[in-house]
Amino acid sequence: MVGVVFGVLGPTVAFAGDGDGRELALKGPRHRAVLARLIVARRRVVPVARLVEDLWTEPPAGAVGAVQTFVAALRRALEPDRPPRTPARLLVTDGPGYALRAAPDTVDAWRFEAALAGAADLPAPAALSTLEEALGWWRGPAYAEFAGEDWSRAERARLAELRLQAVERRAETLLVLGRPADAVPDLDAHLTDHPWRENAWRLLALALYRQHRQGDALAVLRRARTVLANQLGVDPSPHLRHLQSDILTHAPHLDHPSQPAPDNPPQPPLTQGRGELRAQPSRPALDDQAQPSLTQGRGELRTHPSRPALDDQAQPPLTQGRGERRTQPSQPAPDNPPQPPLTQGRGELRAHPSRPALDDQAQPSLTQGRGERRTQPSQPAPDTATDGTAQLWTQAAAAYHRTVAGGARTRLHSTIGLLRNLAVTGGAGLAEARRHRTAAIAAAEEFADPELTARVIGAYDVPAIWTRADDPTAAAHIVAAAERTLEALPPGTPAHAPARCRLLATIALETRGATGRRGPEAAREAETLARRLDDPALLAFALNGTFMQSCTRAGLAPRRDAIGAELVELSARHGLVTYEVLGHLIRLQARAALGDLDEADHHAATADRLAERHELPLVGVFTEWYGALRLSATGQLAAAEEAYRAAATRLEGAGMPGLERGLLPLALLCLRVTHGHPVDPAPEPEPGQGPRPDWGPYRPWAEPFTLLEAGRRTEARTALSALPEPSHDLLYEACCALEAEAARRLGDRAALERARDRLRPAAAELAGAGSGLLTLGPVERYLTDRR
Repeated sequence: MVGVVFGVLGPTVAFAGDGDGRELALKGPRHRAVLARLIVARRRVVPVARLVEDLWTEPPAGAVGAVQTFVAALRRALEPDRPPRTPARLLVTDGPGYALRAAPDTVDAWRFEAALAGAADLPAPAALSTLEEALGWWRGPAYAEFAGEDWSRAERARLAELRLQAVERRAETLLVLGRPADAVPDLDAHLTDHPWRENAWRLLALALYRQHRQGDALAVLRRARTVLANQLGVDPSPHLRHLQSDILTHAPHLDHPSQPAPDNPPQPPLTQGRGELRAQPSRPALDDQAQPSLTQGRGELRTHPSRPALDDQAQPPLTQGRGERRTQPSQPAPDNPPQPPLTQGRGELRAHPSRPALDDQAQPSLTQGRGERRTQPSQPAPDTATDGTAQLWTQAAAAYHRTVAGGARTRLHSTIGLLRNLAVTGGAGLAEARRHRTAAIAAAEEFADPELTARVIGAYDVPAIWTRADDPTAAAHIVAAAERTLEALPPGTPAHAPARCRLLATIALETRGATGRRGPEAAREAETLARRLDDPALLAFALNGTFMQSCTRAGLAPRRDAIGAELVELSARHGLVTYEVLGHLIRLQARAALGDLDEADHHAATADRLAERHELPLVGVFTEWYGALRLSATGQLAAAEEAYRAAATRLEGAGMPGLERGLLPLALLCLRVTHGHPVDPAPEPEPGQGPRPDWGPYRPWAEPFTLLEAGRRTEARTALSALPEPSHDLLYEACCALEAEAARRLGDRAALERARDRLRPAAAELAGAGSGLLTLGPVERYLTDRR
């Protein structure tokens, strides 16, 4: 039937063929699995018993009936206008099973195969157009959502091999047309993913030679020899050896644009993954810990896109695209010194894997991005520098967009690096980074490659200082994706240990404030792995996760102080600037909780100095709030209130709702409760609304006070009795102290003892000061009876 077009070069979809191109609703994953299984059969009948075996590992009772239900639903979706009780024309019943009688030109995979075969008989310009159009039909790995199914494995591998051949034939056609420069970027990226394809090495070397880059062409052939020998234990084919000799002697036939390709040399055994072909397990890919990447050259070592982790300490974001000028054999270093990375400012790399910025989910970033470069009054930034930076950015972005294919996995790598930088450019950037981060993870999962997904999730190693999520829904999605990826990674594989560590640290960070066991467990596992791997940046990331899970009860300020001290020492030794700042802020919080305000002052001043030196403007948000806390702790009520209101203005538009919501009202409440001043009474609630929506998540602990102040004592007791256990975050002790004080004022002995039991481990601390933001004075006052 011509009315429906099917797509399997990516996730399985169906579109109406009536001109509007709308996607048809195929319902659930098993409906799509039935459709995909029938497309794999290529118009042949698939028995119902076989469908049952393919759909379920252990078929449930009634599996046959379920398959019939799936088929009926698919028929309604594919032929909505078919009259009742008339035979289906597309998804038909035939003998013991079903068949999809789709026309050859209605399935993108079948059209791709036909286009590839037809291009061989076309003139070079027409062949190039045909190949480029056919490659553009790929939306991801073939049958992407069924990568782990036995029934899809052979077809996915076959289609992936055809795609690789199409990429190489396109490059060869460009050489025939005399366009070697256009062939190089895609061949380079192609070999990064598929280093065992000798014909691609041949084409890349030839393309470079035809650009009068003999040295680079020979370097490519040397790389090919090294890869084939070290990884596969084989020598290059005669074609590559002869090409090396011809380049050395400047053989005349190499300059002939129409030089025919030799027969494709035999490829090593391949297996399926992500809809593409990779080396068999017996021929492992390059180890991310010890091997130079295939794009290494002249001092640059890049992480291979098929490796599981981005844990090396020298890889700035935006250096992974195949369209960028890299200092490597296929793209030699220019005579002029290289431009600084796009994320550079005052000589410092920002949001670099070894110097991450604060996490976008719960943290203000500690670093300043391109859009927020501060200019000291005494040292104005020259306009020429600003113009030059803007021009560099525009040119690099345009080159990247022009040379890197839209659906390339390389773009995902660059995207997550760019988002690390975007998160530190201010409130708008933080919100955008948060939104696009979840989209990037979803895009990575569509490739059905757990290693790729692990890299995308784990590469966002931005340090986190606040223990409440900005976007709990997004955090839950990230945790779910990380858990799925952990489960999909082969266990016990040393090469995957860095990726597993990053995923576990991500889970620990994104479950901050939760009361379950998973967050602390993930933090412990990540820290153990990081210490075993002896990677400073990885350990800093894992310690950040440990810090996020260090609020599971009251009285843990000494533990957080130790974490901060290790972060400061580790980061100072290894140049992890933003983690060093994070360590000082953690110690500021912990020393304030322990009543050591002089030491807290020292860490605040050190954090401010580092922030000034490295352009980390949002550090001042925390140190300014600490200044207000200090005024409160030393009994300066009026000055503290003024300082709190001023500090709150720093949070407006900063993109940190998890920190900002309800914080100023809570701080003022704590200030007044601590010093015995009246609190603002609760107004009469409007129908359907609570009394004080601006309290945010702290409203339950504020209501007993505001209701009591308004003379609504019964309602205040009801609100007190309904209090939950506080979130496991840095304001845990503050909420427990408020509960104790409310219970004391209302004479509720049971609630008072409940709050005291929670507070008792922190008896030697200042209540709430562990947040670095506010305090209710010594915890001891809430543990003793007062009149």
